[in-house]
Amino acid sequence: MSLDVRPKSAPAPRRRRVLAHARLELVMLLRNGEQLLLTVVLPLGLLIGLTLTDIIDVGGTTRADRLAIVVPSMVALAVLSTSFTALAIQTGFERRYGVLRRIGTTPLTRSDVLVGKSLAVLAIETAQVLVLGGVGAAMGWRPDAIGLLLMVPLVLLGSAALAALALLLAGVVRAEATLALANLAYLVLASAGVVIPVDKAPERLQPLLDLLPSAALAESLRIATVDGSVDGYLVAVLVVWAGLAIAGVSRWFRWE
Repeated sequence: MSLDVRPKSAPAPRRRRVLAHARLELVMLLRNGEQLLLTVVLPLGLLIGLTLTDIIDVGGTTRADRLAIVVPSMVALAVLSTSFTALAIQTGFERRYGVLRRIGTTPLTRSDVLVGKSLAVLAIETAQVLVLGGVGAAMGWRPDAIGLLLMVPLVLLGSAALAALALLLAGVVRAEATLALANLAYLVLASAGVVIPVDKAPERLQPLLDLLPSAALAESLRIATVDGSVDGYLVAVLVVWAGLAIAGVSRWFRWE
């Protein structure tokens, strides 16, 4: 009896290829200590700090009131850090070092690569939501039951909009510029309607802040978990951002 070690001439099924690439993307994201700080440590630290102290006025006079505001805000911050900042930086340097070009020589198609990246991002975000929600619940967070269900499509929509923006940035700008712009955008977007609610900003700026995808996501999550309802205007903002960014990626994203 002989052992047949000849390689198979046909590629693996698409589902297996995509899942294998998703696992690789997940490992690469988790190995980056700086991104772990942004995606896990910072949102969790802010959740505890903003709930137990009043250093930053986020609204609410009791711990329960502050938790109702802070927990969905930190979920939005986690989505921003993973879907936008981490994804943009990783993809930008993959372009610079020719990783995306080399992937093109494998059976993976471009859509397979994007789906794999999306699955990795969603896996991390699922863990983030569970951790933040679990810590919040332990501290006394009691969201509306329907609102918890509404969080799922809202997070998916917000993640789609921010991830498409990340790919658009990484696909048209040099890696060094992507690193700088992604971190700068993170600081601006996090402070503009995410960590600090829109209604705490100057009144004349509030309509502009509601147009930001991160602020729209944070505010829609707060409304959902408190009232169990969806704000149609904020959802429309996210849909428009997602549509425009996806169209931009399909038009301008460069793989090398």
